[in-house]
Amino acid sequence: MASGQYGGQSINGIDRILAPYVRKSFGKYLEAVVEEQRDVYGIEPDMEKAEEIAWKRVKKEIKDGIQTIQYQINTLMTTNGQAPFVTLFMYFRPDYEYAREAAMIDEEILRQRIQGIKNEANVYVTPAFPKLIYVLDEHNARKGSPYYYLTELAAECTAKRMYPDYISAKKMRESYEGNVFSPMGCRSFLSPWKDETGAYKFDGRFNMGVVSLNLPQIGILAGGDEEKFFQIFHKRLELCKKALLLRVKLLKRITSDVSPIHWQYGAISRLKPGETVEKFMYGGYATLSLGYIGMYEATLLTKGVSHTAPEGKAFAHRVMDDFNEHIRKWREETNIGFALYGTPAESLTHRFCQKDRARFGDIKDVTDKGYYTNSYHVDVREPINVFDKFAFESEFEDKSTGGCISYAEIPNMTHNVPAILTMIEYIYDRISYAEFNTKLDYCHECGFDGEIKLNEANEWECPRCHNKNKSKLTVIRRTCGYLGENFWNEGRTKEIKDRVMHI
Repeated sequence: MASGQYGGQSINGIDRILAPYVRKSFGKYLEAVVEEQRDVYGIEPDMEKAEEIAWKRVKKEIKDGIQTIQYQINTLMTTNGQAPFVTLFMYFRPDYEYAREAAMIDEEILRQRIQGIKNEANVYVTPAFPKLIYVLDEHNARKGSPYYYLTELAAECTAKRMYPDYISAKKMRESYEGNVFSPMGCRSFLSPWKDETGAYKFDGRFNMGVVSLNLPQIGILAGGDEEKFFQIFHKRLELCKKALLLRVKLLKRITSDVSPIHWQYGAISRLKPGETVEKFMYGGYATLSLGYIGMYEATLLTKGVSHTAPEGKAFAHRVMDDFNEHIRKWREETNIGFALYGTPAESLTHRFCQKDRARFGDIKDVTDKGYYTNSYHVDVREPINVFDKFAFESEFEDKSTGGCISYAEIPNMTHNVPAILTMIEYIYDRISYAEFNTKLDYCHECGFDGEIKLNEANEWECPRCHNKNKSKLTVIRRTCGYLGENFWNEGRTKEIKDRVMHI
């Protein structure tokens, strides 16, 4: 699938999907153990002992299976030479028929991620994929809840490997008509949609792509005039709309033959060869994303303050509300599932800024930084604690339901997992989707395992042996939502260097 599409793909409830097969394996092993007791050892079957042995064999099978998934994703490249952008979404309800088996699967996924995967030097390192998302709900979010032990394991995993990221089921239900489901890859969320039976459907749906709006450039052109900002903003929105509709016009001509695994063999549909995919473009089945970048810079240019200041926040919310009013109108006019999306801007953070710097010169705290701030995020340089950051950014989440995520920069907390658990509980109560960034690097020259920093020349340099050869350094950073390990463009590198700690 990854080779036949752009962007990420998710397994929406890997624990729920695999759990019934774990139960089948248990039945198979139990039958085999009983047979061994009777035929090999010549004793009457001891069912209690037989079940104990069967569960041990099941655990070994789960371990082998999860290990296979993890190593295959990290060693089998797609046609563009990258590891598949796969997300494993872990969520089951306590009343689920196979809850015990689902919990066993989640536990093994977390334990194997804590261990990491071996590199060519036979050292366990942090893999970038698959991305892990752990869902917080009443049965696991608080101390004393029945599956809290999994959350404790998730916190330990976060401290050592950055993943998993966290979704609050409670907060997500507030924005998505009571539903809890995986993003498509990193942060792109579908809008709720019902099939002909009235049942919500998320699996097998998709996003048609994104066009992103450069908010700082509008702020520069408006010259501090708020009304002029919105005049230009509205013109740019119409341009974005035309670009997005052009995408639909081109896509709807595509036939199922372009990617049989998606369109003919069931990943999305089971169309006949030669049949067009047009019917999936309308009615909200697929989403079409309007992205945006640089709310902080746009606010600074227009109001003279950060959007964390009261006056700036009011302006930022006005922009978001205006975005959504246009999205609503476009949906009504076209019957297409437009959605507002906080663009990850892996490279766009630099490209937009670079273009504006060439055109407008150095503007303090805007173009002179070399990057623009992602979506509605707090400026990466602004001192703010993790709780205030999550509280502030949570106000924008339900206005960016096509995709968004918040993060906190934290130090090495492998020896302070209880503090991570405190932050996780705060996520459950206050914000729908959040993640933690820490430093997890390795030098292949000297074996240094810790934080590799940027020197004054903006080069990654091992603090022990001063190795600067990128081919012999593994530097893992949160690029936006995914972990990145292939180094970054100049702007993103500067942004990473400027990030302040939030705890």
